[in-house]
Amino acid sequence: MSMRHFFTTTLAAFAIVFLSTISFAAALPTPSIIVAPRIHDGSVSSTNWSGFAVTGSAGSVSDAKGSWVVPTIQGNCPSTNQYSSFWVGIDGYSSGTVEQTGTDSDCQNGVPTYYAWYEFFPHPSFLINGISVHPGDVISAEAHALGNGKFTVSISDITTGQSFSTSSTVHRARQSSAEWIAEAPSSSGGILPLANFGTVKFGLDSTGVGSTCYATIGVTTAAYGTFGSNVQKITMVTSGGATKASPSNPSSDNTSFSVTWVSSGP
Repeated sequence: MSMRHFFTTTLAAFAIVFLSTISFAAALPTPSIIVAPRIHDGSVSSTNWSGFAVTGSAGSVSDAKGSWVVPTIQGNCPSTNQYSSFWVGIDGYSSGTVEQTGTDSDCQNGVPTYYAWYEFFPHPSFLINGISVHPGDVISAEAHALGNGKFTVSISDITTGQSFSTSSTVHRARQSSAEWIAEAPSSSGGILPLANFGTVKFGLDSTGVGSTCYATIGVTTAAYGTFGSNVQKITMVTSGGATKASPSNPSSDNTSFSVTWVSSGP
């Protein structure tokens, strides 16, 4: 079964579809946010994303760095498959492309399953076979714009020392946002059940990896929480508005945050 990921909104139907080329039931993250009405200034709700985005003018976002601790699936996996993705990327918040890399903590066929992946949407996503992901591993990742539509994504498992990097050209990339996200992926039938990952922790305070959860916007490189009104806090909700995953506030140094699972959805 092919899976796809997208960020959707009830305010604007700009959900962009990602179709995985993976043949097994692996849900790799979707490029665009699905945003529900704004909660208050600087906060939105989404049916598939939770975390933070920093927005900028078109062409201004050239780099996003992130780090997180791979969360452990909580309890026993249910009989139905469930999925959760964690990633850093450029674009997707308000655009039709995305350049991203991350990890999944899923329940597949009753078994907790962990893996790394990357995507240059609208190109398909790919599993990264050279990184063996385990719960509790510290991950560091980056999406970087090289110019003329070319991007590099890099991901390292700090715990094991394994790393991966690749580049691709993405036509019409807007470079207008950077994101640090926990996601409920989607299939052709809609958004998939969100696996119970407990709490995922992003940034220096939990990973010990400096200069992560940082963005470069224009000539400024800084922690995500320092970009003022450009910072968007995203809560994941069901179609009925109930919370599925909730982000914390930024840490006191603006480098770190966590996202806590609340329900599987839909």
